Amino acid sequence: MSDRPHIRVELLSNPIYLCGARELVGSVAKRLGFDDLDCSKIALAVDEALCNVIRHGYQRRTDRPIWISIWPVENGSGKPAGIKIVIEDEAKQVEPLKMRGRELADVRPGGLGVHIIREVMDEAQYERRKGKGMRLTLVKLAHAGAAPVRLSSRSAQSVVASKRQASGR
Repeated sequence: MSDRPHIRVELLSNPIYLCGARELVGSVAKRLGFDDLDCSKIALAVDEALCNVIRHGYQRRTDRPIWISIWPVENGSGKPAGIKIVIEDEAKQVEPLKMRGRELADVRPGGLGVHIIREVMDEAQYERRKGKGMRLTLVKLAHAGAAPVRLSSRSAQSVVASKRQASGR
């Protein structure tokens, strides 16, 4: 893997751009061989990380920079074996060891982003950037032999037949 990212995007800390970031990351993950479920999980982890930067790092300011960098993780033969995503900002620095969500037993909305990120990704490393800001490095490896979940043609026909029967056609 080269030091230079294959994709690098800068966006402002405005929540309206979150959907574009999710779509970009999900689409790249798909091209790197992840199935639809893993693509959705990776996009969710990135969305949670970006929301945390906006909400906690920038205190909801909508004019601050965030950078997303993406690399394929390659196996020994040069084929994609995963994805590496780095999210950087210029927000206030926090101690990386203090980056954790609230207690799971505390049932209420919010506060689960860090738990989701760590559950979804194979690696999640928070660190301070030199000078100012934070860096989150995320890695998700493709699981060898895992085939995407697909409907077989017979299953698809059954679904269509069930819908027709339910609609009276």
